[in-house]
Amino acid sequence: MLSPFFSLDKQLTLHRFPIAQVNRSLQAWDAADEYLINHISEQKLITHDTQVLIFNDAFGALTTHFCLPRNLATPSKNKVFCINDSHISSQGIFYNINKNQLDGSHVKQLNCLDELPKSTNIILFKIPKSKSLLVEQLINIKNTVCSKTLFIAADKAKEIHSSTLKLFEKYLGTTTTSLAVKKARLVFCQLNNDKEPLPLQSPFPTVWAIPNKTLGREFMITNHANVYSREKLDIGGRYFIENLPKIMPHSKVIDLGCGNGVIGLSVLASEPSAQVQFFDESHMAITSAEQNIKNNLPELLSQCLFYLNDCLSDVESNSVDLILCNPPFHQHNATTDHIAWQMFKDSHRVLKKGGELRIIGNRQLAYHIKLQRIFGNEKLIASNDKFVTQSAIKR
Repeated sequence: MLSPFFSLDKQLTLHRFPIAQVNRSLQAWDAADEYLINHISEQKLITHDTQVLIFNDAFGALTTHFCLPRNLATPSKNKVFCINDSHISSQGIFYNINKNQLDGSHVKQLNCLDELPKSTNIILFKIPKSKSLLVEQLINIKNTVCSKTLFIAADKAKEIHSSTLKLFEKYLGTTTTSLAVKKARLVFCQLNNDKEPLPLQSPFPTVWAIPNKTLGREFMITNHANVYSREKLDIGGRYFIENLPKIMPHSKVIDLGCGNGVIGLSVLASEPSAQVQFFDESHMAITSAEQNIKNNLPELLSQCLFYLNDCLSDVESNSVDLILCNPPFHQHNATTDHIAWQMFKDSHRVLKKGGELRIIGNRQLAYHIKLQRIFGNEKLIASNDKFVTQSAIKR
């Protein structure tokens, strides 16, 4: 949504990324962003030399608050670090900084696997949808920053449950909340690092086994915190593996939205001569997928490529034989089908003539309509009470 975003005295136009998405009704900020910005401004918590860590800023609503217009920018001692697992969010942040003619020279992007800077004055924390990622990030904060660091989290009030607050209390320290404003709420934590000097051990990445009967041999799967299916092969993934096409020798295959890479791993297990490319927009997913090939099929690592990408942006057209995909139907907390649309359109462009896109999805998502519109054909491969596996051929 392109209605203006007001950051105190600045009126900005914030775009939700990717720009070419079909669904333009979703805005690039929420009431929690506004509440957080208003609070730090009213309390005058930021000075000319404050070092700020911003976690999980979806499209730059928080980050742009710390950026002056380029024609007014002066040398500043402020340092702003944006920590995010999402490649799309990182793109959106810098896109919105540039689109609004702001100076982002003091802003540095980090992913969730990077080491956190230690000299931090204030942490602004948008609570992630994934509780596992929340735990991982809180542990990293606990182990890195000092007790004098000011910590403020924000989210929709309905998403801040008592169980959420218990996690903040467990990993950071004394936790309180604000009153709700526009259905958003703030969470304040007093870090008690000085009382517990020993570092906390993260439970991530998790490691679990795929049984022999699924892929013909046992594989050990590594999953970082923000990757789906952290303890076992999910039922959708298992059903997809059961209904994959026969892989032809030396095929060029893409595992699109690869997650931990188990689909690409199953391709290599069935046809060791295949060349497999893994694509995901999550840093943790790509890291997990690469680790799983190294751990289980190290001799085939040279046949694999791993890409952090927004779907298949800039991938060569007419270049692969087969694309396998389990499309997401949400982005952050919004339910949306625009990512599936982009995945299908990108797949049609990247496939060779005669190449196949094979997908799995929940029955109610009706992906067959999109496949028909883009490919001009679709075929039902298998279905059960919950999932359908469908195929489309590039004519």
